[in-house]
Amino acid sequence: MIDSSDIFAISEAEQFSRLAMDIFRFQAENCPPYREYLHLIGADIEGITSVEQIPMLPIELFKSHNVYSAKNEPQILFTSSATTGMTPSRHPVADVSIYERDFIESFRLFYGEPERWSIYGLLPNYLQRSGSSLVYMVDRLIKCCGRGGFYLDNYRQLLDDMAADERPKILIGVTYALLDLAEQFAPKLDNTIVMETGGMKGYRAEISKEELHKILCNAFGVDKIHSEYGMAELMTQGYSVGEGIFAAPPWMRVFVRDVNDPFKVLGTERRGAINIIDLANIYSCSFIATQDMGVTYSDGTFRIEGRVTDADIRGCNLLVQ
Repeated sequence: MIDSSDIFAISEAEQFSRLAMDIFRFQAENCPPYREYLHLIGADIEGITSVEQIPMLPIELFKSHNVYSAKNEPQILFTSSATTGMTPSRHPVADVSIYERDFIESFRLFYGEPERWSIYGLLPNYLQRSGSSLVYMVDRLIKCCGRGGFYLDNYRQLLDDMAADERPKILIGVTYALLDLAEQFAPKLDNTIVMETGGMKGYRAEISKEELHKILCNAFGVDKIHSEYGMAELMTQGYSVGEGIFAAPPWMRVFVRDVNDPFKVLGTERRGAINIIDLANIYSCSFIATQDMGVTYSDGTFRIEGRVTDADIRGCNLLVQ
């Protein structure tokens, strides 16, 4: 039996590797979609003896299959946002206390105790649907700190409340809403970290991160824009404290694969599709091949550079077939 406390106690690469192998063998047996995928690609489970050899599950299977490894019924179901006509991903969570400990511990690593902050959430499209893991996380963080709240399009009330709050503040918002706030008010925010969660969600044309951060820095009077990297299919978040460079907690590892050979792992500072090992995904699947593009660096940090497109795929890619 895997103890989730061991995951959050990881401090060395050897601990990560040992737990990753234990979780791999558990999920290879107990997660039916992963077990079937391993069979279809001809994986020799007993012959896999290192983390580098573990096959990654295509993230698309969270849309079509019940990616779940536990015996009990899920305590909560997280779903991804999806534009009209798209199928959302579904992530059943066996033990929501693992998710809560995960995001609290991750937050502490980058920002210290939540209680020292006031947290303001500008996440309109997430609030207007059910099943958002981001809303769940921000809601619990707001409860931890005891100050802040959620706002839809009532920007004036948001700015008034923030101006009256003397504590250090984090404004976490979806990209298009932060741009709306910047264009309509261009408020100079005092003692505030601005954190974007990415995504125009069909409300605006996509722009580069560099352009986005420049606009927001100028409008809000801040030196840099922080970012949160997470998704419905993951329990763990990565954070960037500026310049678009993300770091992850010790129980999450990011590397890249060749878009034309999904089983070929690339070295650092080479652009490819992002693979993620998230050990907190004990009861779903911890080994995920995403559809994000990016670059990793020798210190374990990474940069996200958009999504896999037809232009990135020049050969036979089994993950999209």
